[in-house]
Amino acid sequence: MVSSLANLAERSAAASEPKPAPLSESGVAPVIAAIDVGSNSLHMVVVRINPNIPSFTIISREKATVRLGEYCNQTGALTPAAMERARTALERFCRIAESFQVQDIVAVATSAVREAPNGPEFLKRIEQELGLRIELISGQEEARRIYLGVLSAMEFHNRLHAVVDIGGGSTELILGNGQEPEFLRSIKVGAVRLTQAFLHHDPPTSAELQALRQHVRGMLEAPIEQMRRIVEASQQPGSLTLVGTSGTIECLAQLDARRRLGAAPTRLQGYEFSLEALRAYVKELRSLTVAERQKLPGFGERRGEIILAGAVILEEVMTLLGVERIQFCERALREGLIVDWMIGQGLIEDRLRYHSSVRRRSILKLAEKYQVELPYAERVAEFALSLFDQTRGILHSWGSRERALLWAAAMLHNCGHFISHAAHHKHSYYLIRHGELLGFNEEEIEVIANLARYHRKSPPKKKHENFQRLSNERDRQVVLELSPLLRIACALDRRRLQAIQALHCRFQLLGEGPRCMELILDPKHPNDDCALELWSLNEKKKVFEQQFKLQVIPKLSTQIQRSADPFEAAV
Repeated sequence: MVSSLANLAERSAAASEPKPAPLSESGVAPVIAAIDVGSNSLHMVVVRINPNIPSFTIISREKATVRLGEYCNQTGALTPAAMERARTALERFCRIAESFQVQDIVAVATSAVREAPNGPEFLKRIEQELGLRIELISGQEEARRIYLGVLSAMEFHNRLHAVVDIGGGSTELILGNGQEPEFLRSIKVGAVRLTQAFLHHDPPTSAELQALRQHVRGMLEAPIEQMRRIVEASQQPGSLTLVGTSGTIECLAQLDARRRLGAAPTRLQGYEFSLEALRAYVKELRSLTVAERQKLPGFGERRGEIILAGAVILEEVMTLLGVERIQFCERALREGLIVDWMIGQGLIEDRLRYHSSVRRRSILKLAEKYQVELPYAERVAEFALSLFDQTRGILHSWGSRERALLWAAAMLHNCGHFISHAAHHKHSYYLIRHGELLGFNEEEIEVIANLARYHRKSPPKKKHENFQRLSNERDRQVVLELSPLLRIACALDRRRLQAIQALHCRFQLLGEGPRCMELILDPKHPNDDCALELWSLNEKKKVFEQQFKLQVIPKLSTQIQRSADPFEAAV
C-alpha cells in the first residue's frame, strides 16, 4: 500500500509544474484529487476534468473532522492525538483517491499546521509514511485559492462581491469582481481557535461571550474598513453581495432552511439567509449546552461544539460590512485547488488568466512596496536566468520550478535596502519570507528568501537558522547551487549602467587541464573595459567556484577571438 501511495505522491508533486497534459495517456479526461488539511476538518474532492470547456465535475467528496487545531495549551504544538487522527484520515483519503485512479493529488495545509511549531515535522511524517506531499500555504494564498473555488461556481458579472470563509483557525476575507481579487486577507479568528480560547463554561457565561465578541471585532475592524473603502471608491451602485463558504456558514444555512422551509434543500448552493435571522440563532445557541446544540439537525457532535464561536464571527463580519444578507457557496478551497491546477496546466487562460502571471504580479507588487530599483533587478534576473539555462545539464539539473524561484529571488534580492544597506541581504530574507507572495507555497517562499539572503557575503551554512528552515534536502541543494548564479548576476551590472549586454558560457570539464568555465561578456560599448564589473565578478565568483569545483575565467568578447559557437561545451 505504501508503495502505491508513494506513486500517487510523485504525481502529486509533479502537479505543481505546468505541463501539457489536458488528457491522460489513454485519452480519457484526467481525474484529480484535492485535499484541504484544515484546523477543524480534512476535506477531499475527486473531480473529472473536462479540458475542452474547461470545467470539472465532482465525482466524490470526503470529510473527516479531526480537530488538528486543538493545540497543546503549553507549547502551541499539534497534539499527538490530533496528528494521529489526521494521519488516519489522510491514509483513507489516499486509498479512495487510488481507487479512482487519480492522475494527481493536490494537497495543502492551512492555519493549524502553518502556526504550530511542529507543523513541518507533521507534514514530513505524512510524506514519509503515506507518500503524500502536502503544501503549506500562507493565509493570503489560501484566500486566493478560495476565491478561485467560488468563481468556479458563481458568476460575479463584473460586480464587486465580498467572500467570507470561516475555518477552524482563521477567517479569510476576499473582495473581487470575478477578475483579479481586489483584497485578500486571512485573520486569526476561527471557530476552533476561539472556542478553545474563550468559551470555557457550558453554556458559556455572558462575560465569556462578551470577551469573545470584543476580540473578534478588534481583529476584524481594520481589514473590513479597508474593504469598505475599496467598495466606496468603486462607486458601484446597489448593495454589496456577501458570499459565505465552508462548514460554519453551511450549518447556519441548513438551520435557517429547516426553520423557514421545513427542510434543508438538496443543494444549498446560492441559499440566502439574513443578518436578523443570524442574530436570533446566536441568541439561541448561546443559551444551549453543547449537548443540546449537537441535537440540532445538521450540526452533529463536532460542529455543535464550535458553532457558537463561528456564528459570532459571521455576525460581526456582516455587521461591520453593513450587509443584511449572505449567500452560501458550496465551493471553496479544495475546489480552488482544482482550478489552480487547471490554470497551471494552461487549461484556463482567458477568464482567470495564467498561473505564472499571478506569481509575476505578486513579485512586482512586493518589489514596488519596498522600492526596488526595477530596471536593475530585471537585468540581474536576466543574467541569472541566462546562467541557469547555459549551465543546466552541465553543472545542475534543475527545472522550470527552480528557474521560476531563481527569477523571483533575483527580482527581490535587494529589497532589504528598504530597511538598511547594512546587512541588507538578511533584511531581504525577512521581507520576502513575510511578504505573503501569491502563487507560491511556503516551501517555495522559503527557497526564494534563502536565495536572496545568499546573494552576498557568507555562503549557505548548516548553522544558519534561515538555512535550517528549508524543509528538505532538495530545497537546500537548490539554494546551494543557484545562489552562486545570483551572486555572479549581481556582479555583472555593478555600475547599474547596463555595461554588460549578454553573457556566454564555455566549459572545459574533461581532459588534462583543470575544470573551468569561460564567462564571455559582451560589453555595451566596445571601448568600455568594464573594469568595475570584472573586479566585482572576481570577488563574487569564489562561491561559484567552490560549489561547482571549477575555475571561472571572465573575459570580454571584445578582447578575444570568439569561436564560431560561444555555447560550445567540451564535456
